[in-house]
Amino acid sequence: MQNDRRTPVLDADLARKIDAYWRAANYLSVGQIYLCDNPLMKEPLAVAHIKHMLLGHWGTTPGQNFIYTHLNRAIKKYDLDMIYMSGPGHGGPAVVSGTYLEGTYSEVYANISQDEAGLKRLFTQFSFPGGIPSHASAECPGSIHEGGELGYSLSHAFGAVFDNPALTVACVIGDGEAETGPLATSWHSNKFLNPATDGAVLPILHLNGYKIANPTLLARISREELVQLLHGYGWTPFFVEGDEPMPMHEAMAAALDTVMEIIRKIQEDARKSPDDVQRPRWPLIVLISPKGWTGPKTIDGKRIEGSYRSHQVPITDPAKNPQHLKLLEDWLRSYRPAELFDANGRLKPELADLAPRGQRRMGANPNANGGLLLRDLRMPDFADYAVDVPEPGIGGIGDTHVLGKFLRDVAKLNAAPRRRLARGLLAHRKTWAVQLLRSLHSHRRFDVQSARQMAQGYRGSLLAAQDRIAELSLEFARLAPGSQRIYASGSGLPGPRRQQESRDRARVPAARRQLPVVRHGSLFAQPPLCQRRRRRQAPGAAMVVDGRGDRSLQRGHRHLAMGQQ
Repeated sequence: MQNDRRTPVLDADLARKIDAYWRAANYLSVGQIYLCDNPLMKEPLAVAHIKHMLLGHWGTTPGQNFIYTHLNRAIKKYDLDMIYMSGPGHGGPAVVSGTYLEGTYSEVYANISQDEAGLKRLFTQFSFPGGIPSHASAECPGSIHEGGELGYSLSHAFGAVFDNPALTVACVIGDGEAETGPLATSWHSNKFLNPATDGAVLPILHLNGYKIANPTLLARISREELVQLLHGYGWTPFFVEGDEPMPMHEAMAAALDTVMEIIRKIQEDARKSPDDVQRPRWPLIVLISPKGWTGPKTIDGKRIEGSYRSHQVPITDPAKNPQHLKLLEDWLRSYRPAELFDANGRLKPELADLAPRGQRRMGANPNANGGLLLRDLRMPDFADYAVDVPEPGIGGIGDTHVLGKFLRDVAKLNAAPRRRLARGLLAHRKTWAVQLLRSLHSHRRFDVQSARQMAQGYRGSLLAAQDRIAELSLEFARLAPGSQRIYASGSGLPGPRRQQESRDRARVPAARRQLPVVRHGSLFAQPPLCQRRRRRQAPGAAMVVDGRGDRSLQRGHRHLAMGQQ
């Protein structure tokens, strides 16, 4: 859907400040990737100011900075209890920049202070020995999701809001991540979300068009097809699209206000009549912006912004190439740091005031800093579940059967106040029950309570709308595109040896495994390194034409990349 608001959400002064705050986040992000000195660009950029080894991911970062900045405004306006989930968490500079500008980072790490010396340490430590990772990581305040292994952000977001009715999770999903099996499955998590007893998840699907070396699928299909896909998953999409900053600020602010009001209405209606809740259609935002937004447009005649070339480090050799060094300096100065930071390196007060305060800051939210809310589970004595094994190699016991009984009793012991087990992680707050995601021997779950299901249709005796158990099928996750294989259990298509159900099953040669496409025949899956070598020889295959194609997308070439990044 397009937002139909007529009255501008942002006045001119607020729009200017939001844009400046976003520029500050982008400036800090570029500085983390490149700089070890001269953090405020008070001197002409020199080779001595550049890190010896450049590592990081720029392409997703400006879009995430844009989102984080606008979420801050929404938190203050609606007094939201919100945390941020970075699905494309390889864009680590974004979450570090966001938490530094709001002040949380310096509170946790006092040596990364809010001044010029702190900025220098912030830049130097990034992706550096003894420093911090280039991906979103546990060291970063407010980060409960490491996004380097793509695909799990949305399931983690839903796990955080189950039985936590005050919490909202803004979950950013990259379009490369959206091609993974776990993420494709996770869209269905809205079937388990009860607005009367749970919080809310706001997915923000960030379509910037490219993965690490190839175009993405969801950014290349038509708008109509994308809307139908998301609508079929049970979501109502709102689109924010463009590349001009000021119109985009207004569009994003309007979209956030619209979806937050929808979420509030859904929750208010459900909590007035909690025994008569119907599954709602939750909103999501689709943000369409260039990959590497605000970065160099071209380098040596090659397109960078809006291209896969901006995915990691756009300017790879500034220390060796004087022209590229000048290009990097122009890029850094384009954010006008003197307008953003005072002479001591502190963010100017009028910009700092845009961030929420205290625990309303996403980096300081207790839900995203588990040690603040963690409570121990009451546990049964494991010795009570001992199994007699009279001799080695006997069958018929089944270790997961025994574990199922153990988990059943954990649920009983923690019934009030109840706590959660979610995908192998102990939850960090009191909740209503034990959650078993990807559970073991589910029949033991029903000894405690029925299974969560908000979908309409068949309701058997073991289904309930307000229980606290949800399961995501591992087999379903395997149906969606992974890095190299598309297969389901029993399909006959070969997987790793341990996943083959029978050595007698007919085998298909791996090199000729066919994948479905929209038209023009079938494309063959290729290993990642082969993908990158072949891309240098021939353009990638374009499955659709919607006005976004360029010279790197042609129909004839039989090359397809699906999966992570």
